[in-house]
Amino acid sequence: MTNDADLSAAAESSLRGRLEEEAEQLDSQLRELGRDESSLDYDDNFADSGQVAAEQGENQALAARLREQLDDVELALSKLDNGSYGRCEVCGNQIGEARLEVMPAARFCIEHAG
Repeated sequence: MTNDADLSAAAESSLRGRLEEEAEQLDSQLRELGRDESSLDYDDNFADSGQVAAEQGENQALAARLREQLDDVELALSKLDNGSYGRCEVCGNQIGEARLEVMPAARFCIEHAG
């Protein structure tokens, strides 16, 4: 490490690679979910319209969670680019490297991690 408050260049590079890979996977999942959802042709007279509505709701909820995760990953990548990566958004302290290893898109230190 360059100092106690900064991530090592090697750790930062590793985390960037993981974040980029995660962004690709999330984007792929969103595209696949969108393709599946738009290609489904639901019959309005289908006997179990409640089941259809439930499945549509589940797909929408999943898409929202995936989009939120992708937004967090993209934010982390932008923070890597501007030099603010690894800082808690509440207190500004460095997020522990062990926490970032587990959750590379973490926005908060352990103390402020809701």
